[in-house]
Amino acid sequence: MKMASTKTCHGLLQFMVAATSSIMLMSSLCHHSHAQNTAQDYVNAHNAARAQVGVANITWDATVAAYAQNYANARISDCSLVKSGGPYGENLGKGSSSVFTGTAAVNLWAAEKPYYDYASNACVGGQQCLDYTQVVWANSVKLGCGRVQCNNGWWFVTCNYDPKGNVPAQRPY
Repeated sequence: MKMASTKTCHGLLQFMVAATSSIMLMSSLCHHSHAQNTAQDYVNAHNAARAQVGVANITWDATVAAYAQNYANARISDCSLVKSGGPYGENLGKGSSSVFTGTAAVNLWAAEKPYYDYASNACVGGQQCLDYTQVVWANSVKLGCGRVQCNNGWWFVTCNYDPKGNVPAQRPY
């Protein structure tokens, strides 16, 4: 189902004032058109992955978020997955469609879970798992993320973590 813009939603809601169920449906459609990129969306996606392994919730931090958004803005010209080198843990992602939301990026990182072996504290099968371990790193308690559309039309998402995870020789939880 195609989502409506905010302006379209406002007009449709005014038009449908007499039909309560229609108002509820349009309100729901309009609400979801901007979903999955809010601070709470990022937090919820992280906390869902963290709950699976018994790790406490992470919280949004405005300072970390400002850092993440500033770095995302710096990647607009090339959308390159280059680490910022800053003081925080960091996960990066990009996608060619507007459906590459913040939630989609977090879910992509969390999908690396099968490649992490807790017993050996290593990625297995030659697969990447360090984005996943950062998502569930128990000592990382503050989160901030940023998302931009790059000049090439792709979407770039970065999430930063304080304190940073993936400390050598330590398990994430």
